[in-house]
Amino acid sequence: MEIQRFIREHKPVWSELERLLEKFERRKREVQAADIDRLTALYKQASVHLAFAQTYYAEDDAGVFLNQLVSRAHHAVHAAERRSVSRVGDYFKHHFTGYVLERRWFIAAALLLFLAGGASGFAAVWQDPLNLYAVLPASIAENVDPMRTGENHDSVQSAVMSSTIMTNNIRVAVLAFVSGITFGVLTVYVLVYNGLLIGALAALFWQSGRSYVFWAYILPHGIVELTAIFIAGGAGLYMGYRMIVPGSFTRKYRFLRSVKESALLLIGTIPLFVIAGIIEGYITPSDLSLELKYAFAGLTLLALAAYIAYGYAAQRRRSLPGEDGLSDARPNHPLSRPSTG
Repeated sequence: MEIQRFIREHKPVWSELERLLEKFERRKREVQAADIDRLTALYKQASVHLAFAQTYYAEDDAGVFLNQLVSRAHHAVHAAERRSVSRVGDYFKHHFTGYVLERRWFIAAALLLFLAGGASGFAAVWQDPLNLYAVLPASIAENVDPMRTGENHDSVQSAVMSSTIMTNNIRVAVLAFVSGITFGVLTVYVLVYNGLLIGALAALFWQSGRSYVFWAYILPHGIVELTAIFIAGGAGLYMGYRMIVPGSFTRKYRFLRSVKESALLLIGTIPLFVIAGIIEGYITPSDLSLELKYAFAGLTLLALAAYIAYGYAAQRRRSLPGEDGLSDARPNHPLSRPSTG
């Protein structure tokens, strides 16, 4: 009676652990980070059950079964721990692009908001160059001189402009994400305003006949940097959208869920900013010709497109239907015993 009760009470844990072990042993490519956490928790529970069974039911088959189950789980857990270092790489290899594709419409909306701000800033300065001082912060407006850009790559002029834009864009990305808590209103403002800054600068250089030089100094790092901003902005917009439209869930649950999902997107932008910083430190101020800088910018665009395409293809392969889990009931299997009695 007692052994039957013991099996009946803990059968769900053992069954779930067996199913999870099947996934680890047969379809390792489908294992997710959450599976590793769940496996660890089930392994600990099954270990306690094994100790109890060895103490009170040492002669029963349940003890033998649990010993085998815990041994399999032990091997799987430690194998997963050895692979934990690769979880970060796996995230950027497979999952980050999946999150980007899932939120593509919000990221596109962030891009459009930025472009709308850019068009407004360009129009304002084009109409009256003095509007530059009304649009740009004083630290930028007083130091930018289109006629000096590029004449000395080691000059303070280029360094100030480059570092100011990079620092600003990183701050913008974080702010655009966090601002989602304002129902996305502040995220919209951040995206439009920062597009306004770039548009105003573009108009100033256009009027000075130095537009070709301006974009040669912006695009090599800007394509990667702005992509990261649009992703962060899309994450913030999604968070705000889910606060307004929670669907069939409670607003609190949907908000917490959207924060988690959006945070994963924001984390994924960190390497993009690192790459952009390296480019801005070595390519932007280099002695390369403007044409080579444009070519390099084109390569960064192709690299981003290839990365997204690879992630999309990988996601399609991973979404193919796999085998179903095996049944819990097997000959001479403790879990196949009747639960009555």
